[in-house]
Amino acid sequence: MDVNSIAIPENLVYAKPELMNDTHMHYCPGCSHGVVHKLIAEVIEELGWQEKTIGIAPVGCGVFAYKYLDIDWQEAAHGRAPALATAVKRLLPDKMVFTYQGDGDLAAIGTAETIHAANRGENIAIFFINNGIYGMTGGQMAPTTLKGMKTSTSPEGRNVETMGNPLKILDLLALLDGVCLATRVSVHTAAAVKKTRRMIKLAFENAMAGKGTSIVEVVSTCNAGWKMTPAQANDWMVENMFPVYPIGDLKNI
Repeated sequence: MDVNSIAIPENLVYAKPELMNDTHMHYCPGCSHGVVHKLIAEVIEELGWQEKTIGIAPVGCGVFAYKYLDIDWQEAAHGRAPALATAVKRLLPDKMVFTYQGDGDLAAIGTAETIHAANRGENIAIFFINNGIYGMTGGQMAPTTLKGMKTSTSPEGRNVETMGNPLKILDLLALLDGVCLATRVSVHTAAAVKKTRRMIKLAFENAMAGKGTSIVEVVSTCNAGWKMTPAQANDWMVENMFPVYPIGDLKNI
């Protein structure tokens, strides 16, 4: 069938963004990554910035982001995405540069790069997927893992006395003068998706306006790592993740 001959109904309410490649996603069913990918694609299309946007994909579940969005990409070593984004933006200041990182990448091995890029106020957007676990490599405990939360490396639950507290890195970043936007969002409901889309767009606009670093933390699920159904994972996130990582703006100037 010739897809160009298919009539598009006048009441169409959704269509796949043209910016997204026709590639089957490797993410687990129910994963939040696919929704965030779609929103980033929609915002880039809306702004008309396909030719000027450069994404930085590091290590983790989001490592294959370059397969799904038809823009220019650079791959970074584990945790080094903000450092690479700094170089790209400084060399190509007219480009819209963003990183796409998980909690193990941004808040563990990449803590220094994240903090110093934000402290310098690099004109980049950072999209931070926080599901409280190392989802790609076997479900190990991450810096963001909750107290008492069971993982493959904390089978009896995270013990604060020996393993420390969950790292609320967005709270730390919000204190830095170089940060213009630090916000927590989610994608588990239609209303939440709309808010996340607005924050992604704002982060892009801030970067191009030279306002400094924007960080959008998406509190997410990892139903495979959490060993739950997608519906159970959404409920568990609301009941357990949101009290520790509350949704809302920490800084928006």
